[in-house]
Amino acid sequence: MTQDTTILGVQLNNRTQIAQDFQEVVTKYGCSIKTRIGLHTAGNDFCSPNGLILLQLVGEQKEMSDLENAINGIDGAQVQKMTF
Repeated sequence: MTQDTTILGVQLNNRTQIAQDFQEVVTKYGCSIKTRIGLHTAGNDFCSPNGLILLQLVGEQKEMSDLENAINGIDGAQVQKMTF
C-alpha cells in the first residue's frame, strides 16, 4: 500500500517580516519535509513582499497536521493542502 502524497502550499504575506517565524516552524518539523520550494517575484529593481512556498510532507499524519497548524498560527501565513 502506498502512502498518500501531501503538499502544503504556503502563502506568506510580508515575508520579510514573518520569515524568521516561518523558518523556526519548518526547522522544528524538518524531518517531516521531504521537499521545499520557494517562489516569489523578483527582478533587478523589484522583490515581492509576498512569497509562495511548496512543502512536500512525509511521515506520520499527526506530525504533518501539527506542522500545518503551526504554520497557520503565524500571522500573515495562509496554508492550502493537497493530498494525492
